[in-house]
Amino acid sequence: MKLEVLNKKGESLGREVELPANVFGLELNDKLEHVVYLAVKQYNAHQRQGTHKAKERAEITGSTRKLKRQKGTGTARAGSIKSPVFRGGGRIFGPRPRTYSVQLNKKVKQLARKAVLSAKAQNGEIIVVEDFTFDKPNTKNYIQFLSGLNANDQKTLLLLNAPNAPEAPAFPQRPHKPRGSRKAEQYAAAMKAYNESLGKLPSMSEAYENDLDAYEKELDQVYTHVALSARNLPKAEVVNAKDFNVYQILNANKIIVTEGALKKLSEQLG
Repeated sequence: MKLEVLNKKGESLGREVELPANVFGLELNDKLEHVVYLAVKQYNAHQRQGTHKAKERAEITGSTRKLKRQKGTGTARAGSIKSPVFRGGGRIFGPRPRTYSVQLNKKVKQLARKAVLSAKAQNGEIIVVEDFTFDKPNTKNYIQFLSGLNANDQKTLLLLNAPNAPEAPAFPQRPHKPRGSRKAEQYAAAMKAYNESLGKLPSMSEAYENDLDAYEKELDQVYTHVALSARNLPKAEVVNAKDFNVYQILNANKIIVTEGALKKLSEQLG
């Protein structure tokens, strides 16, 4: 399936992009529908905190004296004011803190993502735009962006390709000194390598800080400024391409994908 590429003003660029068939071209059936159901079930279950708690009979503060004599009253016997049958007593089988997490295999979750993307592609609800940036967070600019795509009054999900953070240099570990003199040469060589790594650490740290500054600037322009621009819009959502879930795709009427995010999806799911 080919789609026309638009700019952020909604104008055609005169070129098309091919949607990967193994991501956007699955044939929908009952099995895929059940897989999507499992993924949505997992998402909804993980939204529950599970911190609910009610006091039971043993946790109620109250007197422990017997309320009335055992026999001769003509009513039911009662031994404690904390009994669940009385007002202010403990709750029978009350809720306790628990986790509602649902486990799904990685391949099942990937299949569910490809299924919903294929459904959106078949319904014509996917828009491909060129990669763009915002110099600063601006909600008005994002509204104009949606108006150019004729998606201002619909629920939209924008998938961006945010850059990956640079890896921090690993601090070298001091080798363990062995017992005896047989491995003295090996220990000396290991200590020499350790000292050389310590000498390179300041330059590696400086390079990492420079890479981190460049990464933060790129992240702000490519993702953070765009996400903050859409934060005040109740029907608009911006997500990194590698972090989206099935529920977000189903909840949106239009899926806006940048060219960089499209490559990321094909690498991640294909």
